[in-house]
Amino acid sequence: MLYLVGLGLSDETDITIKGLEVVKKASRVYLEAYTSILLVNQSVLEEYYGRSIIIADRVMVEERSDDILANAQTEDVAFCVVGDPFGATTHTDLVLRARELGIPVASVPNASIMSGIGACGLQLYNFGQTVSMVFFTDSWRPASFYDRIKENRDIGLHTLVLLDIKVKEPNLESLARGRIVYEPPRYMTVGTCAKQMLEIEAERKEGVYTEDSLAIGAARVGGREQVFVAGTLKELCDADDALGPPLHSMVLLGRRTHELENDFVREFAVDKEKWQNIWASEYQNKH
Repeated sequence: MLYLVGLGLSDETDITIKGLEVVKKASRVYLEAYTSILLVNQSVLEEYYGRSIIIADRVMVEERSDDILANAQTEDVAFCVVGDPFGATTHTDLVLRARELGIPVASVPNASIMSGIGACGLQLYNFGQTVSMVFFTDSWRPASFYDRIKENRDIGLHTLVLLDIKVKEPNLESLARGRIVYEPPRYMTVGTCAKQMLEIEAERKEGVYTEDSLAIGAARVGGREQVFVAGTLKELCDADDALGPPLHSMVLLGRRTHELENDFVREFAVDKEKWQNIWASEYQNKH
């Protein structure tokens, strides 16, 4: 059987008992390592699980899935995913490939950023579509997130923004010369996300959000050093020092923000008085 095992959000101890039992008995254990990261390295996981782990990068998962699925008709193979296997990033291609080969599939759920973000104080029922923000380049500035945020804002819902990570990305210059050289890992920060959002607003000029729109920066959600910083988008452009190391996420408040949500989130505000004034004038009673 192929098992998709959720590892949770933080460290080696976040795996469920059911997930750990699967990992311990599996013939091979893979760790998907390109859509997210845990806050501990591979050796810590291996010591805790009592198993060696094969790192599955994007190339392996997308182009060499047969290697992962080899003999899974007669053996148990564990494919471990940070967060939940079917949370922020789905692995449906691998499941569909397993089905084609007649391999049974089971999943072991765990906490993901989609549920963990509730620790910021906003009610999960009040979230709309989740969007992703990628690193802009000189020639590529995808802005599809803007339309999804607009749809959420039109009905008053919060938007969770997942931030880009670049792990084992090939250097394009080297590729052009026929060599594969990988770039150092890069993890988008809340500050970069906020700046890119404001750049797109300046281009689109549709007023979906502004410099004074309220948002929450989140870092290492679910970990021992979890941090939230709340403020305007302009304030969050300069919040990286307060948030600290990766991984970062961001939430843009919807206009249906309840008083209880506001009371909870305001404690994280860069400027509590400014936050309250904006919320009272722009968000309160906008149901």
